[in-house]
Formats: sequence, C-alpha cells, structure tokens
Amino acid sequence: MDAVTLSALRKPRPYPAVSVLMPTHRSARDGRQDRIRLRNLLGEVRRRLHDDPRVEPDAADHVVRGLERAAGEVDPRHASDALVLFAAPHGEHHAFTIGQPVDERVVVDTGFATRDLVAAFTRTPRYWLLSLSDHRTRLWSGLGAELTEYARGGFPVEPEPIDEASAGRQARRAAQGGEGERRRQTMRDVVAALERVLARDRRPLVVAGVTRHQAVFDEVAGPHVTVAGRVDGSFDGASPSALAEAARPALAAYEDLREVGVLSELEAARSIQRYAGGLCEVTELVEEGRGEHLVVERGYYAPAVRTKGELIPVEGMPGVLKGADVVDDAVDHVIETVLEYGGEVTFVSDGFLIDHDRIALVTRY
Repeated sequence: MDAVTLSALRKPRPYPAVSVLMPTHRSARDGRQDRIRLRNLLGEVRRRLHDDPRVEPDAADHVVRGLERAAGEVDPRHASDALVLFAAPHGEHHAFTIGQPVDERVVVDTGFATRDLVAAFTRTPRYWLLSLSDHRTRLWSGLGAELTEYARGGFPVEPEPIDEASAGRQARRAAQGGEGERRRQTMRDVVAALERVLARDRRPLVVAGVTRHQAVFDEVAGPHVTVAGRVDGSFDGASPSALAEAARPALAAYEDLREVGVLSELEAARSIQRYAGGLCEVTELVEEGRGEHLVVERGYYAPAVRTKGELIPVEGMPGVLKGADVVDDAVDHVIETVLEYGGEVTFVSDGFLIDHDRIALVTRY
C-alpha cells in the first residue's frame, strides 16, 4: 500500500463496487474460523447482488468471483488484525491486510469503503531504509516496527558483472580510477531507482552504510533526495530486525526535530489567523475544504454524534455507539476529509498537542 494506490482506490467506481471488511485472528493457527467467516460474508455479497434489481446476474457473478480471487491472493501466514477485500465490475479486485481491527461489514456502493485503509495508512509510522553495499544495495520498507525488503522498482541494485574476457582491461582501469567510476555508476542506478520510489511514496529516508558508501551516495544524489537519518556501518546480510533496531535512534531523532518544526508551524499559523484547534472547530473548517495541514496526536480517537449537521464528540471508544447519526471516529473522518481536499496530515506523539486539544489545523485561508 502506498499513497498513490490509496488515492486511486478512493475514486468512484461503477455500481456495484463491493467492499468486504472482516476482523481476523492473529493467534489462530489454522485460520479455520476466519475461512468460515469469510465464506459467510461472500455468501451475503452473493445474495445482496442477486437480489438487487440494478445488478445483472452476470455482473453479480463477476464481482463475487473478483472477491474470491482477491481473497486467494492473501498470504494466510501473514498475521494481521483485519482483512479488506474490494471488487468492482470489469474484473477489478484488491486485497489488503491491516494491523488494526475493523467492524465486520459488507458495503455495496459506487466506491470502495476505504476509511479503515486510510486510518491504517496514516496512523502507522512509515519510512524507507536504504542499505548501501558494494555487492547489493537494498531498499527496505518500514511500517511501524516491521521492516520488509522492497524488491521491485529496480531494487535490489547490483554492480554490472565483469566478464572474464575483459578482466585484464578492467584491472588496468581499476588502477587508473576505473573502479571508482564503476562504483559511482552503480550509485547513480541506486539514486535513479530511489527517486522513482519516492515519487510514488514519499517517506522519511534512512541511509545505512559505511562512510565511503555514504559519501558517494551524497555526491550522486545531490539536493534532490532528503535524508532523515543515517546509520554508520556495514549491514550486508543483516536481518530485518537488526536493521530496524539500528535505524531506531536515527528515526527517533528525526521525529523529535519534526515535531518541534510542527509546533513552530502551528504558532506561525496562529499569528496570521490561519489556525484552528480542537476537534469541533477543526472539523467545521475541514468540511469546508480549508484544511491545508492537519496535525493530530497518533493515539487520538473520538466517536461522535452528528446533530443538525454538527459533529458532537462523545465519551467512549470507536465502534461502541450504534445508529445512523453516529460517526465511529470523528478524528478519522477529519483525516479522510483533509486528504479528499488535497491537504497534508502529520501525526505526532500523544501528549504533544496538549495546548491544542490534541488536534490542530493550518488553514488555507
């Protein structure tokens, strides 16, 4: 999942666009309970579509088969808290696992139910880790405490092999600085691949490697790639957990600096009357399309009731209240609305916005 994919999923679809959201069980060894639950949900989809006069029987069958194909693409060994399946006419289907619980439901509409995906995407800390090496430079995707290798988009990057026939010439060139140029060319390949990834999914970047590799990287990358932190040392063959642990201090330092910068931005916005604080005030301005930069504490959730068009926060955890006027989490509603209007969302540590009632907004005007 990346920002481009999420944006595409939130666009309208032909009816019926079907979303299936299902809690899963991390602790279940065989997954039997989850398979039964999913089979029942797909049966509900089939009944609803065949009973819907707006849906032709063939279209209903195609969408159900799309959901079945999506479910088959999920690795059952991947522990998660929820499964999200989407399918629409013309063969479109998607499957996602997310690390936060969802309410079990089937939604048939002219678009996919993406709110839980948006919440999981925006609330989970994300970063890239680039591990430089003479042999194989690898890119890793950091999502919360998990680190997985990103093996596409040109990664991993390996130096061009030296064929035996030219070994003598290569040896002479190396003595004349040719090996250094070969290393720079490999690094140019690394930077080109990295820029393509960042253009699609921009996150903080941590660069790991020995000093000479980092120096060549800085020389080739220039000012176009912003480095959030560095880890010195060779990490050839290091496990994902070892890499994540090595990157943790650099990420913590980056987060500290970023949060200080956010506070300065909020104070500057307050001085020119482009500031709002507190859920009710922020919600009103966001729904008018005026949200430029939303800042919210990562652990802030707030169910609410909509009364005469106004959101009224209530005590309790999301999902407890039921009813047509209930918004499970007004904070996620605000986040999704800011993104709808092309705004930016930044999460900060819990307690960091104590003087802003846990949520604050820089407005466009």
